[in-house]
Amino acid sequence: MKHDAHSRARFEPGTEVSGVGEQPVTDTYVQRFSIAVEYPVIFSQDLFNPKNMALVDTLSCQEPNKRHRLFVVLDAGVAEAWPNLAARLTAYAEHHADRIEILAVDVVMGGEAIKNQPDAVDSLLRRMLDLAVDRHSFVLAIGGGAVLDLTGYASGICHRGVRLVRVPTTVLAQNDSGVGVKNGANAFGVKNFVGTFAPPFAVLNDFAFIDTLERRDKVAGMAEAVKVALIRDVAFFIWLEANTNALARFEPAAMRHMIRRCAELHLQHIASAGDPFEQGSARPLDYGHWSAHKLESLSRHELRHGEAVAIGMAMDARYAVQCDMLPEAEGERICRLLENLGFVLWHDSLDSRTADGQVAVLHGLREFQEHLGGELTITLIEAVGQGVEVHQIDTAGMLASLEWLRRRMAA
Repeated sequence: MKHDAHSRARFEPGTEVSGVGEQPVTDTYVQRFSIAVEYPVIFSQDLFNPKNMALVDTLSCQEPNKRHRLFVVLDAGVAEAWPNLAARLTAYAEHHADRIEILAVDVVMGGEAIKNQPDAVDSLLRRMLDLAVDRHSFVLAIGGGAVLDLTGYASGICHRGVRLVRVPTTVLAQNDSGVGVKNGANAFGVKNFVGTFAPPFAVLNDFAFIDTLERRDKVAGMAEAVKVALIRDVAFFIWLEANTNALARFEPAAMRHMIRRCAELHLQHIASAGDPFEQGSARPLDYGHWSAHKLESLSRHELRHGEAVAIGMAMDARYAVQCDMLPEAEGERICRLLENLGFVLWHDSLDSRTADGQVAVLHGLREFQEHLGGELTITLIEAVGQGVEVHQIDTAGMLASLEWLRRRMAA
């Protein structure tokens, strides 16, 4: 990650006053600086082949004559699918011993469960302390989005920021969460209650990892592609429709194009939308997410994130139809694409109730607002490729959307 800083301070003198009871002089210094953030997102194949220079060149890009120290955090699910990966990492480092040194390879729990572990961040911080990881060291996180989130959070608060290199290994992490600037952990039953905005030093996507994923995880990752197409790129949505069969069969060429284009659109939004660190109340990239985050919790994380997002998008698309915001044919088009890709647009956790009998998923609206602060801001779709922000959701209308999904599932 490269920073170019520009700063300026302005002095605003107060007005001198005298006499008993007069207000004291107040002087104000207004500090202003901006930082240009730059990090590469690299697409490669067979990343840890010693002949592949992508990793070592990335680590050495700012200090080419230095031997770089590397702490590797490896997702247990990846370690199981790739039993020789730790040995390959060691062999890679030995081949490039003049440029990199691996301090340790720690295997950690994968999936959303690690973000729910109260001591997971402290355990990583303790390891960084024991290994003498400093601000010039690197943490290499290899895994799905949850492991990248948690490792990124630990790296972001260790010494106020250790260089993080992400190697996403799932579709969803390669095309969405792994290329952004957010990290975090769950706390007090709330998804991503703690976390930071900390851009990575680099992101390296290795398509080889996609081949070993379970079918369910391959499908789940496509939800973010549908989402970003719906809010930003009608041409990409049309491409997804035209290539549904190839994607449903996980054909490599189609999968790689989908992942790259989705990642590009996310990167463009982060760079151009004017609010990369979410200081405002809007989160257009979280279309379908207000309910998805709640559904993940209600299902005790039996639902994958992408599966919950697909349900959330279907709910919001139907709600927009009922509000005469989105033509019914377009709402059907959205649901049909999701189903053809392999998503099931219902889960029994949608029937969950609170202690006072309320539909529990609707509490996701309040939690979504609390996460950002400010006024409630939900992105809906008024046309494919065109999102619109609304600040009120009619509860009765959203309940009608749920009933519509229930009937669709039963049909």
